[in-house]
Amino acid sequence: MSQFVPPSAGDAGRPRQPFYPHRRWWKQAVALLFLCLVLNYLLLAPNFGFVLPHVDQRGYRVPGFSANHDSHVLPPPRVLNSPGLSENECKAAFPGLTKDIDNHVKLGPFVMTDRSAGLIEVRVKDRQVSLPLRLGGSPAIPNRQEFDTSADAFQARSATLQQIYRAIITSPSPLPETVVTINVHDQPFGAAWSYSRPAYAVPSAGAAPITRAFLMPHFSFWAWPQPFIGSLPRAAAAIDAIEASLPFSQKDARLVWRGTVGFNSAHHPTLREDLTKAAHGKPWADVEALRWDQGEGGANGTAMPSNALMVEDFCRHKYVLHTEGVTYSGRLPFLQMCRSVLLTPPLAWLQHTTHLVRPLFSADLGLEGGAGGSKSSETPAPRWTPSGGESTAWPKHFTPGEANAVFVSPDWSDLEATVAWLERHPDVAEGIAERQRDLFVGGGYFSLAAETCYWRALVRGWSTVVGARTLGEGGGMEERAVRWEEFVLRPR
Repeated sequence: MSQFVPPSAGDAGRPRQPFYPHRRWWKQAVALLFLCLVLNYLLLAPNFGFVLPHVDQRGYRVPGFSANHDSHVLPPPRVLNSPGLSENECKAAFPGLTKDIDNHVKLGPFVMTDRSAGLIEVRVKDRQVSLPLRLGGSPAIPNRQEFDTSADAFQARSATLQQIYRAIITSPSPLPETVVTINVHDQPFGAAWSYSRPAYAVPSAGAAPITRAFLMPHFSFWAWPQPFIGSLPRAAAAIDAIEASLPFSQKDARLVWRGTVGFNSAHHPTLREDLTKAAHGKPWADVEALRWDQGEGGANGTAMPSNALMVEDFCRHKYVLHTEGVTYSGRLPFLQMCRSVLLTPPLAWLQHTTHLVRPLFSADLGLEGGAGGSKSSETPAPRWTPSGGESTAWPKHFTPGEANAVFVSPDWSDLEATVAWLERHPDVAEGIAERQRDLFVGGGYFSLAAETCYWRALVRGWSTVVGARTLGEGGGMEERAVRWEEFVLRPR
C-alpha cells in the first residue's frame, strides 16, 4: 500500500505525493558503493604515489635507487603478484630495475651477425614467440654450433623461453617486433641475452669475445629442478616462513656455505679451495664442500649431496657466504632473500639485479682480527685493497648504516675478523640483513611483477639498438618457424 506525506497547511487542496523510502536507500547504496570504489583505487591500485613508504619495526626506510626518490615506495602485494603492469607502473614500482638495459642501450646500435649471435634465435611479433626450425626439427642455431641436448641446457632453455612467453602474453600493450638470440650457457659470448656478464675484464686469453651481452633473469625464476632448490618462488615461500618465526638474534651465528670446490673462475682460480682451508675446523664457520657419497652427479636433479642444505635453510644463519663459480652463481638471489648478512668477495659477475647491491668493504672497518668477540688478544687482520677491476666495478663504498652486503678479501684473510666485527656490532649486522631482505623481497625486485617488467623492458631496449634482421635470415627459416606453444610440445 502506498504511503503519503502528511499534509501541511500550505498543501491544502494539493494532491498528496507518495513517499517511497526504498528510493532513498537506493541512493545511499550507490553513494556508498562509489566511495568504496574510490578507496579501493587509492589504496590498492598500482598508483604507487598513494602507498606509504615501507618503514620496518626499527624505523628504517627501504633505500631506493631512483635519482628522484629518497626511499623506495613499496607496491602492495597484489601488485607484486601481477604479471601485467604497464611500462609506467613498472618504473614506479621498481626504480632502477632496468639500469643495465638502459646502459646497454646508451652504447648505441649494433649489428647481430651469425658469428656474434647467441645459441637460440627467437622472434617476438604480434604477442607471439616463435622459433625457427632446421630440417631435422631442432632449433636453428645462428652461429652453427652443435645444438646442446643435455639435461641442464634443456631445463635452462625451456624455463627461459617460458619466462619470455609469459611476459609477452601478459603485456598490457603490444611490444615491438624483434629477433633476439639467447645464450643459456654460463659463459656469455657474442651478442645475445645472457644470464651473466663479467663486471670487469676476465684475465684469460682464451675467453670468448663479448659483443653485447644483455642480462636476462635467471631460469630459476621459473624452475630449477634440483632437489634442494625447486624454483625461486618455492624457495621464497619457504624463506618467508622461516623469517616470520626466527628473529635475527636467534639465528645460528656461524657463517654458512656449501659448494663444489673445483668450480672457480679466471678471476680467482683457487677461491673455493682457499675458503675451505681458511674455515676448516673454525667454531665460527659451517663451511663444507659438497660430498657426493654416491658419486659425482646431481646435474639432472636425481642425486643429492649428503651434506647439502635446502636453499631456504641458509637463512637460519646470521651470516651467509656467497662464492661465484666458473662464472656467476645462480645461488645469489636465493641468499639475497634471507634476513641475513651476505658476505662475498667483490662480485666479478653481474646478474640482472646485481647493481642493486650496496657493499660495505671489510677493508674500511679497521678490523682487529679473530672471531671470538675479543679485541685484546688478537693480531690485526691484514688490510686488503680492491684490485683495479674491482674498484672500477664497485667504485662506491657504503657505510655500515647504508650497506646491504659485505665485501671481504678474495683470499679470505679477513673473513674471520669480519665475522667477529659483525658479532661485536649486532645492530649493524641486523641492519645490513634487514636492508637486503627489505629491498629484494619487500621491495619486490624478485617478484613476478618485477620479472615480467624486466623481460618486457629487455625486448624494448634490445629492439631499439639491434640491427634489422628477420627470423632465420639467409637460411630460409621463415617458413619453418613455429610458435612456442607448439615448440614446447616437441621432444628435445
